Amino acid sequence: MTMGKGRAGTLLLLVALWGIWGYTWVLSKVALAYVGPIDLVLLRGALGLATLLACLLLSGRRLTPPPLLPTFWLGVTQTFGFNVLSSLALLSGGAGKVSVLTYTMPFWTVLLAQACLGERVRQPQWLALTIALAGLIGVLEPWHGMTLRLAEILAVGTGLSWAIANILAKRMRIRQPRLDVLNLTFWQMLFGYLPMLLVACWLPQRTIDWSPTLLTVLVFTGIGASGLGWLLWMILLGRLSAGTASLNILAVPTVAVALSAWQLNEWPRPAEAAGMGLIAIALALLAGSTLWQEWRERRLAPCGELVSMK
Repeated sequence: MTMGKGRAGTLLLLVALWGIWGYTWVLSKVALAYVGPIDLVLLRGALGLATLLACLLLSGRRLTPPPLLPTFWLGVTQTFGFNVLSSLALLSGGAGKVSVLTYTMPFWTVLLAQACLGERVRQPQWLALTIALAGLIGVLEPWHGMTLRLAEILAVGTGLSWAIANILAKRMRIRQPRLDVLNLTFWQMLFGYLPMLLVACWLPQRTIDWSPTLLTVLVFTGIGASGLGWLLWMILLGRLSAGTASLNILAVPTVAVALSAWQLNEWPRPAEAAGMGLIAIALALLAGSTLWQEWRERRLAPCGELVSMK
């Protein structure tokens, strides 16, 4: 009974995280009617930082920062790059489409891991990358003209920035396997927050309309998505295998597309919908490949024939 309850609790946490992170794309689009994109990121980030700091203090963890330079670059790519680029993309792009293009991150991660970490790309991964490329072409619809919209470029750049952050984080974990993930998450977010302040001083923004809608969005996206969302994710990483956890990447943009169509009436065109479907299939294939590799590793481990995850 305990195991069943544990599995049910994990499933509930996953569903909660999918809903929080998926709906954040829609609410961020809504918030841009009341606040500029950089101010939105600043306000949301401040609430996320406060939430993570509270989690650190309540858990009794030390506030000693991780290695400064690697953590700074992690913050620049993960917090600054991801949040600023995605917020700017949402100014003119649909929430569902931007989220799908952002969640091409796993494919950039696979290619960067081969180039930077020497990880071999397996046959199923190449198949997933090929399907994802076809899906990306469908979403971008280049036959309407080779000039891509700025929102699409920024959304793809968001996924690329996130992928670079994944490589940096993996390097840090390889060199220091006992790094506290919650502590690292807080400090990288703080370091990524500082360049946002500089951009906010340089880039003109619209006057903030402190409406009840904006305040509600800030609470949900700041405390919920940026703060508690990361805490939920870290809890799940402790309960799930890497392959199972990677299925989370598949669910979030699916939720975002469905909710943006329902609330914002942003229905994808047929080619866009087909492209999104191909990207979802590619993500599922990528996650399935990882799960298969984990299963083989567990099966061969007693024989001393551990299969490399590279």
